[in-house]
Amino acid sequence: MRKLRSRFHQSIFRADPNGDPDINTTPLIDVMLVMLVMFIITIPPPTHSVDITLPQGPDVTGKVLDENRVTIDTADTIRWNGEAVDLAQLGQLVKLASERTEQPVLMFEPDAHARYLRVDEAIGAIRRNGGEKLAFPGIRKYGGLI
Repeated sequence: MRKLRSRFHQSIFRADPNGDPDINTTPLIDVMLVMLVMFIITIPPPTHSVDITLPQGPDVTGKVLDENRVTIDTADTIRWNGEAVDLAQLGQLVKLASERTEQPVLMFEPDAHARYLRVDEAIGAIRRNGGEKLAFPGIRKYGGLI
């Protein structure tokens, strides 16, 4: 037996006037997803910038030899062949050394009680600026600390 619907639920715009009055939400969801993707694509990338004046040209006081010693003492002072340098100067010196045809060896000798963070920063500056020949002479003196 066929169930009759009231005049309230019948519509002249439906193909089947006795059909279900539910709304098909699939097209709505598709349109919303396309709009979301378009919104995400049009968002500009975040830019975090700080205006600073960087030094121009190599302002390096140390000399690049065939074998260079990089030391770090307990006061976190980095030395290039005995001269105190900061991380930026260390990077510049390593870059100058790496641009030579025969790259010099960097003898890296941190003090046994130097902070690990400072040693890690120095190794990072050496690696970022092209230092490939890195040696650790005197590593045996650290054997008692482990």
